[in-house]
Amino acid sequence: MNRLLLLLIVCLCPTWAMAQGCDVKTRSQSPSVPVIETHSCYEYEGMPVDSIDWSCSNESKEMLTSTKKKVAQCGDRYRATCLGTLTPEALANPQSISKDKNSKPLNIPDNAQVITYYYSIENLPQAKIDCETGGGKWTEK
Repeated sequence: MNRLLLLLIVCLCPTWAMAQGCDVKTRSQSPSVPVIETHSCYEYEGMPVDSIDWSCSNESKEMLTSTKKKVAQCGDRYRATCLGTLTPEALANPQSISKDKNSKPLNIPDNAQVITYYYSIENLPQAKIDCETGGGKWTEK
């Protein structure tokens, strides 16, 4: 009976039922430009399904090339994670998390968070500093 009730709730709320992730592979186009992360994946928690679509579009920034691919969920073989509050800045740039918890517009739920999983990373200590400086919580496996 409990399973049936849970299934009914999930079916009635399809936009909140499943998490989605964005798998990101970044490489430098120049040997003079350091790459801090080379493979990561991020997910939004507490947000409707498909809210990740816009931020997970492929883009290229000057000397770095990022390939983004939407996935059902991020994999579990990560080295570290960064958990932060989901803000308008983080929606535009998943590496941006904010210390200002009051900067959210009404369309971002109060409990919304972004979690970034780091798989292959050249400078783990720098990624930790970036995470914590932005107000995130860093965890290593």
